[in-house]
Amino acid sequence: MKRVLLNRPLVAIACGGTGGHFFPGLAVAEVLQNKGCDILLLISPKQVDQDAVKSASGMDVLTLPAIGLQNGEIGSFLRGLWNSHRICTREFRRRSPAAVLAMGGFTSAPPVLAGRRFGAVACLHEANSIPGRANRWLAPWIEEAFIAFPGAGRRLATQRVALTGMPVRPQFKPMDSAGCRMALGLAAEKPVLVITGGSQGASGINRLVCDILPTLVKQMPELQFVHLTGTKDIESVRAAYASVGSRSVVLPFLTEMELALGAATLVISRAGASSITEIASMRVPSVLIPYPAAADNHQYFNGLALAKTGAAIQIEQSRVEANDFLRTILDLIRNEAARIRMSEALARWHVSDAAEGIAHRMLSLMGVPQLGNSRVNFMATHHEADHRTLSSGLRQTSRWQLQPS
Repeated sequence: MKRVLLNRPLVAIACGGTGGHFFPGLAVAEVLQNKGCDILLLISPKQVDQDAVKSASGMDVLTLPAIGLQNGEIGSFLRGLWNSHRICTREFRRRSPAAVLAMGGFTSAPPVLAGRRFGAVACLHEANSIPGRANRWLAPWIEEAFIAFPGAGRRLATQRVALTGMPVRPQFKPMDSAGCRMALGLAAEKPVLVITGGSQGASGINRLVCDILPTLVKQMPELQFVHLTGTKDIESVRAAYASVGSRSVVLPFLTEMELALGAATLVISRAGASSITEIASMRVPSVLIPYPAAADNHQYFNGLALAKTGAAIQIEQSRVEANDFLRTILDLIRNEAARIRMSEALARWHVSDAAEGIAHRMLSLMGVPQLGNSRVNFMATHHEADHRTLSSGLRQTSRWQLQPS
């Protein structure tokens, strides 16, 4: 089908399912928007997506049916894929995208396949050290894969892989801790322990923290808390903090996650790629507890990569002992020198221009002239001979005229 050329190219970004898909996708979307692209965000009906998308300004949003291979129900899974593909095809027929970016999860598969029907450049971003099933399945259909961890590209069946790092929104940078604490209603001068299980919460972490909470508060009564529980455990966790009388902020989810991390003396977190990237961006010492049921145990390997370099402490949920967990937290909060060393080690895990680099590469694949300061140096590229061959075949003429960035 012949593309209708407009002054501004449309980029569709499939980033539904979790905050770990949505917020990195939004970071790339904001860069592309600033460079003159129109953006269509493709999300899921999950509440976390519906809440998070409120932070997207000036972008179109399309909600796709939820897709997930649960309990081997292949029929429901295939129906969800087909319905999403049908919706994307109908939307792209009205205005076909110049490019589609998949941020992971099976919600991103139908937009990529539908976009290819209309001549869109197709790319994916793999956030984890072990690529997810959806991205492994999509890899042969895309022009270029962007990865956050060295080695992930070897598990993707595509000839073109760039190690770009993990996109993060620009507000994630070291901040004044006193100001962040005051913004959250906490005392500016007292230490803060932040507990987060990611955008959907983590019952395992909630239980671990609540079990040690009375002893922790008794041994460090000045300690303040920001605990993001997810929707499932909010009432029980609030009751636990009420029973010890500590100064705390207990919420199911916080859109302004940068405030929580900026306030933190120490963070207890899952080891999802987006979470650890935000932690690294803000140089916050952390205790990582990987989600034990994560596909291919990818969170364990994410966290292990940081722990090996001294950038975090990792604890396995199935092996943690309450007394050891308590001791680890107290030791880190009391040992400023150890936290400083951890913060310094985190610097190597933050690529400040990851979103810029991905946007720049996508614009090149789309045949868009690069205006303004948009040069990026990729950390690594695999299959260099294939890279050169494919580069020589890229579109030589520009179909789009963009405003300077």
